[in-house]
Amino acid sequence: MKKTILSLVAGLFVLTSFSQNNDNSAEKDSVSMATAKTDSVMAEKAKKRQEMMAKIEAAITYPVLEAGTFSGVIPIEDITETPDPNLEYKLLFELVNFDNDSPSDLDASIVEVARIINLHVASGIPLENISPVIVVHAGSLNAFTTNEFYNGKFNTDNPNIKLIGELEDLGAKFISCGQAMFIFEVDKNALLPMFKVSLTAQTILSSYQMKGYVKYRINR
Repeated sequence: MKKTILSLVAGLFVLTSFSQNNDNSAEKDSVSMATAKTDSVMAEKAKKRQEMMAKIEAAITYPVLEAGTFSGVIPIEDITETPDPNLEYKLLFELVNFDNDSPSDLDASIVEVARIINLHVASGIPLENISPVIVVHAGSLNAFTTNEFYNGKFNTDNPNIKLIGELEDLGAKFISCGQAMFIFEVDKNALLPMFKVSLTAQTILSSYQMKGYVKYRINR
C-alpha cells in the first residue's frame, strides 16, 4: 500500500513538474514573441522617421536663418490665407529649457526662435517688420553664456554663439531674468555682452505684452 501511495505521489510530482515546465516554456515563448513584435514595431517606426526626415530635408528652405533641419520651412502650394505684410510683428519669446545632456548641440529653444522668424519671412512679412525680443530665464540662461563659462560648466564651447549673433544682427533684443541668474548662478559677466538684465522675467513678459508683443513660450 505504501509503495502504491509513493508511486502515486511520485507520479503527481512528475506530472506537476512537467506541467510547470510546459507553462514556463509557454510563458518564455510568449515573452519572446512579444519582444520580437515590439522590436519589429520600433524598427518600423524608426524607418518611417528616417524616411520622413529625408523627405523634410529634401524640401526645406531657410529664408533667413539656417540652424539645422528644425529651423527650416517646408514650401506649401495653393496657400489661401496669408498674414498682412504691412503690420509690425512684435514677437516676444520666453525661453526656459536647456538640455544638459547635449550641451555640444545647438539649443532647441533658440533653433525654434529661428524657425518662427523664418516662417514669418516665408509668409511674406518683410524682415524689417519683425521685432524679436528674447526673454531668458531658468535653465535657458546656460545657452547664452560665454565660451569661458560654458566650457567651465560643460567642457565644450558654446555652440549657440553664432546663431545668437545672427539673431542680434536681425535686431533681436535679449533680456535675462535677475532672479534666475541668482538661483542658477549665472552672473552678468557669464552672459553674452548683448544682454540686458531685468529684476525678473515676469514683469518683462507682462510689460512687453502690454506694448502689443505676441508671446511665444518656447518649450523645447
